[in-house]
Amino acid sequence: MRHWADATESDDADDQSVRLYTITQGRTAPVRDDLTLITLVSTVEPEPPARAASRSLQPEHRAILRQCRAPAAVAEVAAGLDVPVSVAKILIDDLVALGRATTRPPLAVAAGSTLDMNLLRAVRDGLRRL
Repeated sequence: MRHWADATESDDADDQSVRLYTITQGRTAPVRDDLTLITLVSTVEPEPPARAASRSLQPEHRAILRQCRAPAAVAEVAAGLDVPVSVAKILIDDLVALGRATTRPPLAVAAGSTLDMNLLRAVRDGLRRL
């Protein structure tokens, strides 16, 4: 048996892959295909009986619910969790399916106007933090 101090960088990468596989329960893509980097995610407060069900959520799901009390972009959620965007999309999709979160395009995109440079900078900065 190897000692923990003998772990290599590739062992860390393997551990991370196993962790991500476990978090997503082996899924590689969300059911929904409308989640983009700038899609905004907001937490929905559950009815009292559903609060008890929150205890069965994974820690990452609960972290998303805390982070999205104020709307946050998918890229920001991924950066906050320190996971790839694809994993964040799967977890967000889970919360939407449970009725615990909602998603919408940014207002500028939803209104059909051109993108604001501040929004683009915010997305760029969020991606850099990944």
